[in-house]
Amino acid sequence: MKLIEVTNRDNGPASNATKIKVRGLNLYYGVFQALRDINLDIIEKSITAIIGPSGCGKSSFLRVFNRMNDLIPSAKTEGMIELDGESIYARGCDVVELRKRVGMVFQKPNPFPMSVFDNVAFGPRRHGNHNKSELEEIVERSLIRAALWDETKDKLHQSALSLSGGQQQRLCIARVLAVQPEVILMDEPCSALDPIATMKIEDLMRNLAQEYTIVIVTHNMQQAARVSDRTAFFFMSEDRAGILVEEGPTTEIFTNPKDKRTEDYVTGRFG
Repeated sequence: MKLIEVTNRDNGPASNATKIKVRGLNLYYGVFQALRDINLDIIEKSITAIIGPSGCGKSSFLRVFNRMNDLIPSAKTEGMIELDGESIYARGCDVVELRKRVGMVFQKPNPFPMSVFDNVAFGPRRHGNHNKSELEEIVERSLIRAALWDETKDKLHQSALSLSGGQQQRLCIARVLAVQPEVILMDEPCSALDPIATMKIEDLMRNLAQEYTIVIVTHNMQQAARVSDRTAFFFMSEDRAGILVEEGPTTEIFTNPKDKRTEDYVTGRFG
């Protein structure tokens, strides 16, 4: 079976600077170890795809970056995770500010049951901005960046739930952009969308990567090959703990992987 063809992209990573550094990461849910000894650098203003079979800890790994695992009482994290050289687990770290800097888009679109405008303005308002003209500028700018302005500019005060699935997902991206994050986490953002909506999200990701650092979890190998600059392949050890098998430029992972397990996965022999 042939390896997946990687799409040539004109705009590679804007820099080689490390935005997030992970060293010796172990994650536990009670006595179960979900991730073991993960070491990975996330490059600034690029797209990193996290791939691997179901159950290998990809989504758990993604949630480490904005400490969403803290919301699970049994979760325990060990190791070092740095954002711009500063530990996100340091004493005194403002988790609210961290989640502003590191936004997240979930698998299924989850607009709030309110207007399009209020969805996008929700974050800025929560952070204390109640200036009407400023909020209008933020909403317009965020919807433009999410490639949704032309489709919603006449529907700003209609329910967000009236939008199509693809529009709702782009609205959720606009909602994240409204608080001016530095990193955008995407957990299978296209899995509930049709091919046309998926293509729009992928085009949007490539455009956003010029300004933001993006980490995406995906089961779609073609999607990872099309949109990402770097790819990390996760697998399960014998005790079902997630491990990082290898990572590198997407072209190398999909055309010349170093590990046989990676080759077997990207060619569809298992997973």
